[in-house]
Formats: sequence, C-alpha cells, structure tokens
Amino acid sequence: MAQNSAREALDAAVTDRASISLADVMETAALQTRVDKKFLLTPTQFAAFTDRLGEEFSVMEIDGIRSFQYRSTYFDTPDFEQYRAHRQGRRRRYKVRSRTYVDSDLCMFEIKTKGRLGATVKHRREQPVDDARQLTPQNLEFAAQVLAEEYGQTVPELEAVLHNSYVRATLVNSTDGERVTSDVELRYKDSEAKVHGPDMVVVETKTSNGRGVSDLALSELGIRPVSMSKYCLGVAALNPELPANKWSRLMKRHEWARVA
Repeated sequence: MAQNSAREALDAAVTDRASISLADVMETAALQTRVDKKFLLTPTQFAAFTDRLGEEFSVMEIDGIRSFQYRSTYFDTPDFEQYRAHRQGRRRRYKVRSRTYVDSDLCMFEIKTKGRLGATVKHRREQPVDDARQLTPQNLEFAAQVLAEEYGQTVPELEAVLHNSYVRATLVNSTDGERVTSDVELRYKDSEAKVHGPDMVVVETKTSNGRGVSDLALSELGIRPVSMSKYCLGVAALNPELPANKWSRLMKRHEWARVA
C-alpha cells in the first residue's frame, strides 16, 4: 500500500459525513468517565468499519477542519514507574500528560486514572500552550489532589519522558454519546531518538458501557480489541532495554520505524 494510505482512508471516511460542532460534542458526548476499547486496523479494515457506521455518527468539525493535529508530552518517573504499572496491569495506575490541540491552540494538562470496573476517568485543566512540556507548580498541585482523592497516593518525582504527535478524527453518535477516535501518522521522540508507528489506524471506542454501535460493527468484521497504549508502545519502541512482553507481539507484527 502507499505510504500515506492510512491518512487517505481517514480523510475519505470523514469527507462526506455530516458534521458536529465541538460545543455539541462537549454537550452530548464528553464522557469523562467511560469504557475505552482500542483496535488497530489496516486502511482497508478501517474503510469497511466506517462504512458500517450509520448516519447517526457525525464527524467533529472546527472551522472547516475535520482531521486535527495532536501533540502530547507524557510525564513519568526516571525509571518509568507508570509504564511498568501499565505493563503489569496494576489496578492503581495512571497517566500524566499535557495534550495540545494544535489547530485550536488549546492545551490541557490531564491525568487519566482507572475507576470502577476498569472505566477510564480523565481529570484535566487548561494551561498555556507554552507550558505543554513542563510540570508547572499549578499542575503538580492538581496532580497531587487527583492522586490523593483517587488512590490515596502522593505525586512521585516526574519528568518529561516522551513526546508524540498524530492526526485524529472523531466520530460522534449524538443519540447515546458514543465516540470513536481514529488516529494516524503516529510519531514519537525523546531526547535520544525518534520512532514512527505503522501505517495503520488506531481506533478507540469510548462508550458508557463498552457495548456501543461501533463495538458491534468491529465485532461483526472479526476485529478484536487489542491491549495497547500509545504511550506504552512509544516508550517500548524508544527504550528497547525495558521489558515489553505485553506489547512485543503487536510490535513485531507491525512495523515500527526507528528514525535516525
């Protein structure tokens, strides 16, 4: 397939679909507490999947744009404590990151924790874009509050360990608040190296109960969820000395290109 086939499949899937504004997305499908499922699709599988989604799914559009640039900085301890927690499947695990919505010039500091029955809970606060790659006193205070309330834990020593970028389009079912995010062109870097993800589409379904229309469509196509985290895959690809047994098969099956 052509090098950009995943991006082409993404653009084709959202071009003719009805649009929904960011304000309407936040009103009907914010889903800060949700059940997430991740899938890794070839461009052909992605086209078949989106063809199965009915007209109730609209594409988020802002100022005429439907595919958006995202940049994230992840914070972890120097020995990757939270990477290891995710690899081991610990109940009390979390991610700390800054996410920049490039096209909107918006930046959020976020902490994702695990709630009841494995649901993902996102805690966030807005911050200046210039603060995206650093932990400010305000963000450390916010992190301390979240971790104390959620897990009764203090904030460990954190530092920026990974930067990544990708292009995302978001489909929304306004009837029940279901969302489907689709990411392509994954790029990772740290202070030493750069890695490009495979030419595939990372699909994430976000529902209140894990049994949405999109989950059913994927199941009917024989596509099963995968245990993956963009953060953990990036850390593993950039730090091959770290144990990565949980994702080794996935990384071996699909090409992750290390850039000089």
